Amino acid sequence: MFDKILIANRGEIAMRVLRACKELGIRTVAVHSTADAEAMHVRFADESVCIGPPAAKDSYLNIPSILAACEITGADAVHPGYGFLSENARFAEILAEHNVAFIGPKAEHIRIMGDKIEAKRTAKRLGIPIVPGSDGGVTSDTEAMKIATAIGFPVLVKAAAGGGGRGMKVAHTAGELSAALSTARAEAKAAFGDDAVYLEKYLEKPRHIEIQVLGDGKGNAIHLGERDCSLQRRHQKVWEESPSPALNTSARDEIGDVVAKAMREIKYLGVGTVEFLYEDGQFYFIEMNTRIQVEHPVTEAITDIDLIFEQIRVAAGAELTLRQSDVSFRGHAIECRINAENPVSFRPSPGKILHYHASGGLGIRIDSAVYQGYSIPPYYDSLVGKLIVHGKTRQECLMRLKRAIDEMVVDGIDTTLPLFRALLAEADIIDGNYHIHWLEQFLARGGMEA
Repeated sequence: MFDKILIANRGEIAMRVLRACKELGIRTVAVHSTADAEAMHVRFADESVCIGPPAAKDSYLNIPSILAACEITGADAVHPGYGFLSENARFAEILAEHNVAFIGPKAEHIRIMGDKIEAKRTAKRLGIPIVPGSDGGVTSDTEAMKIATAIGFPVLVKAAAGGGGRGMKVAHTAGELSAALSTARAEAKAAFGDDAVYLEKYLEKPRHIEIQVLGDGKGNAIHLGERDCSLQRRHQKVWEESPSPALNTSARDEIGDVVAKAMREIKYLGVGTVEFLYEDGQFYFIEMNTRIQVEHPVTEAITDIDLIFEQIRVAAGAELTLRQSDVSFRGHAIECRINAENPVSFRPSPGKILHYHASGGLGIRIDSAVYQGYSIPPYYDSLVGKLIVHGKTRQECLMRLKRAIDEMVVDGIDTTLPLFRALLAEADIIDGNYHIHWLEQFLARGGMEA
C-alpha cells in the first residue's frame, strides 16, 4: 500500500479522496492555488503545498509544480480525482518516469478512450454496441453528407477530442449539415486544439445510461450496475440515479456483462465508466470516462462498495478481491449536483457563504468542501456539493430527497437548490419518465419561472 498520496485536485473530490486515505491510514498531501489557501482540503490534509496562482493552467494543471510537490513531500502516489489531469495520459507517464504511482488507468487506455473516434473503434472491436455513424473523422462536407444520408437525419456532429458538450452540433436536415460541421470544428479547435469531428446518428429521446466498472489490470474486472444521468443541461449532468427507472434486471445484467468482459479483455486498471445512449431497448456506446465520476456516490450507496478505496488498492498492485457474484444492489439512490449558479439563468454565483446547514438523517449523504464563511472563488467549477439520498424504494428516495432539500441552507450565494424543488413537483420526474432532452425542454417552457 502507498505511504503518502498527493491529491492533485480541489473541492469535494479532494475531500472525498482525503477521507478514504485517512481510513486506510495513508498520509495525505493537499496541493492548492493561492485562491484555495483556506480551502477545506488544505486544512484537513497532513501536508499542503501551494502550486501556483488562481488560474488552473498555472496551478492544478501545472505538471512541473505537482511533480515538485511530490518530491518535496515524498509522496509516492498521486490521486487526480476527476477533471484537471485525471484523463491526461502524458501526466500518468511522467509520474511513472519519476517513480510516482498514478491512481488511475494505464496511460494507453486513457489515450485510447480520450480520443472519441478511437474509443468507438475499440468499443466495436470489444463487442460493445455503438451508435451508427462514421468509422472515423470526416474531412469534407461531401463525405459527411454521404454518411449522414446513409444513417439518416438527424445526425450529431461531435468533436473527436474533449467533451462537456463543446464541439457538438445537431443537423436535423441536409441543409443544416454544412453549418453544423463548420461550427463544431471551430468550437473543437478553440476548446481542444483539434478540429477533428465525426458523425453519429442523433437519437430523439434516449436515456443516458452509464455502467460503472472496476478492474485490477491483471484481467479481473466487474461491473457495479448502472447510473441514469439523463437529466442534463447543455450536456452537463444535473441529477443521477441508480438503478435506472428505464431498465429491468435482464437489461442491466446483459449490458453489464458485455462491458465487464470488455474490461477483462483489455486488462483495464482502476475505476471507469462506460457511457451509453439507450432508446427502444437498445444500448449505443458514446464514450468511456477513465476516472472516478462525480456521481460515484450513487453506486456506493446501492452496492456498499467504497470505489475510492478499491481504486487505491488496485493502483497499489493488489488483485481485485470482489467477484461479480459479490455485487448486489440494495434500494435506490439519487444524487443532485448543487451548483453556485442562479437557478433560472444558470449564471455563476461565486461569493461568500453567510449561512450553511447540511441536511442530515437516515439515508442522507453530503459530499462538499464548503463551510459557513467560505468564499467560493470564481476560477473553477461551480459545484458547491452533492446531495445523495438512499432509500429502500425510489418512492422513499424521492420523499427523502424532498425533505433533505427543504432542510439544506446555503445563504449568501445563488444555488440550484430551487431547481430540484421544482423537478420534484413534476409528474415525469416522479414517474421516472424523462430523457436527455427533458430538462432543457422543461427550462425552455419556463419551468423555473412558473
